[in-house]
Amino acid sequence: MSPTRRDFIKTTAATAASVAACGPLALQASPQTLAAPTADPAAIEVASEALNAARKAGASYADARIGRYRRQVINTRERQVAGVTDTESYGLGVRTLIDGCWGFAATSAMTRDGAQKAAREAAIMSQAARIVRKRRVELAPVKPVTGTWTTPVQRDPLEVPIEEKIALLLAANEAALKVAGIRFVNSGLALLREVKTLLTTEGTNVTQTMYRVGPAFAATAVGSSGDFQVYEHELAPRGQGWEYIESLNMPGNAGRWATLAVEKLSARSVEPGQYDLILDPTNLWLTIHESIGHSTELDRAIGEEANYAGTSFVAPPEKMIGQLRFGPAFMNIQADRTQDGSLSRVGWDDEGVPADQWLVIDKGLFKDYQTTREQVARIQKLTGVTKSHGCSFAESWKAVQFQRMPNISLLPGDRDISLDDIISATDRAIVIKNRGSWSIDHQRFNFQFSGQAFYEVRGGKIVGMLRDVAYQSNTPVFWSSMDMIGGKSSYWMGGSFNDGKGEPSQSSSVSHGCVPARFRNVTILNTARSV
Repeated sequence: MSPTRRDFIKTTAATAASVAACGPLALQASPQTLAAPTADPAAIEVASEALNAARKAGASYADARIGRYRRQVINTRERQVAGVTDTESYGLGVRTLIDGCWGFAATSAMTRDGAQKAAREAAIMSQAARIVRKRRVELAPVKPVTGTWTTPVQRDPLEVPIEEKIALLLAANEAALKVAGIRFVNSGLALLREVKTLLTTEGTNVTQTMYRVGPAFAATAVGSSGDFQVYEHELAPRGQGWEYIESLNMPGNAGRWATLAVEKLSARSVEPGQYDLILDPTNLWLTIHESIGHSTELDRAIGEEANYAGTSFVAPPEKMIGQLRFGPAFMNIQADRTQDGSLSRVGWDDEGVPADQWLVIDKGLFKDYQTTREQVARIQKLTGVTKSHGCSFAESWKAVQFQRMPNISLLPGDRDISLDDIISATDRAIVIKNRGSWSIDHQRFNFQFSGQAFYEVRGGKIVGMLRDVAYQSNTPVFWSSMDMIGGKSSYWMGGSFNDGKGEPSQSSSVSHGCVPARFRNVTILNTARSV
């Protein structure tokens, strides 16, 4: 007999009470990392059929991607479940290159006939594209590879019972509601398991499984006068398993997080002006994402991508590479698809290029863009790089792959100093923690960012909490004003579970590691004042 809704609620409530009573959640003893996936013979057969049909249709190159995507999203509010979605998608995408033109088609008919039909449709698209072709596609070489890979996880987050997930969230909500002044609490989880097989006519045959988890928590405090303040804690999404969610101990920390919402009620509204600005990594990662991550995408720089905030000021490439000064000599920005725990860590991209690591900004100077196999020829003479950086990805099997952002991170400084060290070395400043609102112009140049918690610094000490704070600058000026950064022990990794790009839009996940940093004479706005 299947459980009723009432049974489910009773079970979840009982589990939540148990979680709250036990305090911090303990990890399972000596868990084992899940093994890498084995290639599915049925998937290989269907993909091979698609490649054979593409060759017969005249393709000089073709790739076939088979993907199975399981997505689950859980949202709670106070003592109730606000929503649960659980979806699974499975299908085949085929890309063909004929006479230097791309074509793409996809199908959920996972049969020999379905694969053949999709390949023929992709070939027709390639042939039609010749009418509007501006240049022939040239692919950078890549060595064919056969193998499997998986995100290192100890517990598959999609296989954790739904009751356990909801119980954890409701226990966190309950802890926050015990804080005087807290009226509303929201928490949630976004979970993804992506199993992908890629075959190409060049001989690549790889299967990999990626796991991603994205927790969320926000508390709203309401004052006696009706004023309210929201505090959203920066719970970084990660390319990890359920063990990461447990390590956050949301029920044990929710009360402390909620207290910050209450503190914001009595915080002093900021006086606008010029201040030194100290950004915690929980805030700085988003500024890196918007001003550096998106501006160094090659398709934006050459004008072939303009959706989601336009093109890029880092253009044209021949005047930027090795010439554009982004910041001081201690500023190094690394692109990476191999970083432990990161959202965009993979074994290979959707063209079979192995995960890569390289410097986008080296000692303050712009050095290299993010590239796919197709893009390398556009800047090869400028960089001397002859291989793709492995940045070709699609949101799903039914979407065509294109250039997507790797993990983009500010590397630590040589001196192992902390946020507290930076504060103590600063006479007058504002410290900002956690992500808030943001806005950036159509070339990733002028921007405005806010946060969740703001603190005033005077004489090297925090003297109180502020509110209504936003900082405004432009990308080169802002990064050039950076004069102090944290060391290795202060490094922290944030990220975006859903980063949009393209038309039609596709979503991907990306992490950004960074250290605390100080910026001199930054314009601070008061967001509560009318213009």
